[in-house]
Amino acid sequence: MTSAPAPRPRVLVTGGRRGIGRGIAWAFAENGYDVVVNDLVEDALVAETLTGIHDRGGGAAFLPGDIADLGQHAGLIERAFAAFGGLEVLVNNAGIQVAKRQDMLETTPESFDALMATNLRGPFFLTQKLAKRWLAEPPRARAVINIASVNSAMPAINRAEYCISKTGVSMMTELFAVRLAEAGVGVFEIRPGIIRTDMTAGVRDAYDRMIADGVAPVRRWGEPKDIGRAAVALARGDFQFSTGSVVHVDGGLHIHRL
Repeated sequence: MTSAPAPRPRVLVTGGRRGIGRGIAWAFAENGYDVVVNDLVEDALVAETLTGIHDRGGGAAFLPGDIADLGQHAGLIERAFAAFGGLEVLVNNAGIQVAKRQDMLETTPESFDALMATNLRGPFFLTQKLAKRWLAEPPRARAVINIASVNSAMPAINRAEYCISKTGVSMMTELFAVRLAEAGVGVFEIRPGIIRTDMTAGVRDAYDRMIADGVAPVRRWGEPKDIGRAAVALARGDFQFSTGSVVHVDGGLHIHRL
């Protein structure tokens, strides 16, 4: 008798409908994963993302849900496990940018609360919910990957609430890394730089000029697939003696220079 093949590894990507999330989902599919995509709405963009996952050899499932709504987390985790019979990786990618870039002295409580709810509070409690389930299982290799930003450490006074939310993600990464290490769960942070997505479309001309002027040593736009490659490398265990680490995918933007 031949033994049944081992199940393919499975990943949940929040905010995976487009942009960086789509790049991450497609990278995992290319590397042998089944991919569960979460986002707010199911539309033509979701269909494109799922088709791309299938075309790259992965199983694909979509779960609608709002990460900012903590009441949806239990159901989301349950359905993610049910989609392909388990879950080895969580990528906390879902996030929002400020609705209006303006001086931090004009930041409103409403904008601050909205950024925190989606970018920090939601990912924290979703990871907490998943961690409790993982801790009830025997220890094995699993991973949580948090998508932060260069703004975790580089202040931008025209979107202060975004910067603060991403700084919180950085500490969240270290906290979960310490708490989950004994269970075999690696927790990592990716800090993207200037990435070509819908989120940066409104300031594309300004970023074009900055890139041409050498704001980063690598003078090109980052692409969603750059983030995806890094996420896969972290998730599959290429860095087995690392956890709580920050991976800069920013063309060197974070490097202090004279």
